Amino acid sequence: MKNIRNIILTIGVFAGLASCNDAIDIEQPGRLDADAAFQTVTDLQAGLFGVYDNYDISTDIAFQSIFTDELSIGFDNGGQGLADYGFVLNAGSTAPDTFWTNGYDQLNAATRLIEAAVNLDPEEIAENPALYDQILGEAYALRAWGHFILLSYFSTDYTDDSALSIINLDFIPTIDQQLLRNTTGETFALINADLQQASSLLGSDTSNKTRINPDFITALRARIAAYRQDYVAAATLSQQLINKYDLADRANYEAMFLDEADGEVIFKLERTNNDNYDGQGATGSPAAGGWAGARFAFVDATLSGSPSFEMGRSLFNIIDENDIRYDVNVAPSSLIDPDYDSNNNPATDIIVIQKYPGSEGQPLMNDLKIFRASEMYLIRAEAAVAQGNLGVAANLIKDIRDARFGEATAAPSFGSPQQAYAAILDERRVELAFEGHRWFDLKRLGTRANQGVLKDPIDCAFNGACTLSADDFRFTLPLPIVEFNANPGLREQQNPGY
Repeated sequence: MKNIRNIILTIGVFAGLASCNDAIDIEQPGRLDADAAFQTVTDLQAGLFGVYDNYDISTDIAFQSIFTDELSIGFDNGGQGLADYGFVLNAGSTAPDTFWTNGYDQLNAATRLIEAAVNLDPEEIAENPALYDQILGEAYALRAWGHFILLSYFSTDYTDDSALSIINLDFIPTIDQQLLRNTTGETFALINADLQQASSLLGSDTSNKTRINPDFITALRARIAAYRQDYVAAATLSQQLINKYDLADRANYEAMFLDEADGEVIFKLERTNNDNYDGQGATGSPAAGGWAGARFAFVDATLSGSPSFEMGRSLFNIIDENDIRYDVNVAPSSLIDPDYDSNNNPATDIIVIQKYPGSEGQPLMNDLKIFRASEMYLIRAEAAVAQGNLGVAANLIKDIRDARFGEATAAPSFGSPQQAYAAILDERRVELAFEGHRWFDLKRLGTRANQGVLKDPIDCAFNGACTLSADDFRFTLPLPIVEFNANPGLREQQNPGY
């Protein structure tokens, strides 16, 4: 979507409509409503780009990397992220406020576009019905994705339909409505309905990795099925994409993270010069925004690039230096102390993160990979373990490692489902490092794998926050205080532990 920078000015009117704060329902003099803003299919297309512009996972990358065990405090850190690094999380923290507010901005923007599209003059639709259907299908899919992201942070249990979820938002609320939380089952029902509607509208073309298409729908459904532990569906859906997308070889894997090739990307959010995310963003904060690489450094992805965070030693220790993922994640300028444990001197062991080295001449700015083929392999492996096929799971992990090492590797051997889940969790930790998955993975797989947050003792010596069990209440975010101010009834529905 590089052309987004060329039309962003036309979205200003729409963006003004796309807030989920209390002010959205106050009719101000001279304000343009959706009916006035969207009068043609071309208007809808501009509005769709505005909806896309609400989606960003730099927030997820920041929070999940800092809160779990992907990072250590960088030598140029000025106090950024210390609360999250110490597992300090409450209703007044930045993370719940950010994910709640951003999530409802996304849902509000998508819903306003859907309502405007439904009310468009039929004669205008008849001018380009295929484009109209495509726009509407993408909007439904974006709304489904937005609900899933919110649910993933705020639902206590993805598999319990009666657990409290979020407030479903498939309509524009009035200013006097004080809505309470839906159940997890109700939210997933809405997600599935929106995905079904999207599937009925989208065309068959899957070549553009930056636009919602049928493969995005399949990938999202596969991820949802894994979270729900619906492993029959997870196996079927992930296998469909495995059959279509090859794992990237070593050269393509590296090129993929340099934005020089799509490699095994199924869907990504493109980031480009002069877009709304072209900047440093909120360093060390879940509020984030800006370049993905700026979650870890101020200047660039080198030793001299002023890293605020470095790779955590417990993660570094499980990445083989012959693995292409080592080259992608560890900057060559890093200082690697072979006697780290005995020297106990962080100044001689500085592991600089270069997952997001930059592109288009802009350091630290890279596209955000949302779905990749390797995740489908790992979902398929997870389903195989749940179905008692430990050998199938082992071979799927071997397939990933063969691609990353560029040669045949030994298949792992599992003596129990717990060992297999632990291996999958470890492989996800390496494969999906710094991509906004680790907190979710520990939340849903940690107990079955007998794993939680585990930082290297030297990394966490300054604050003692070294471990966190996967069943800890902080693997569900609290409802934010900002929402209670406008909707006091939600206080009675706060998540446990807060």
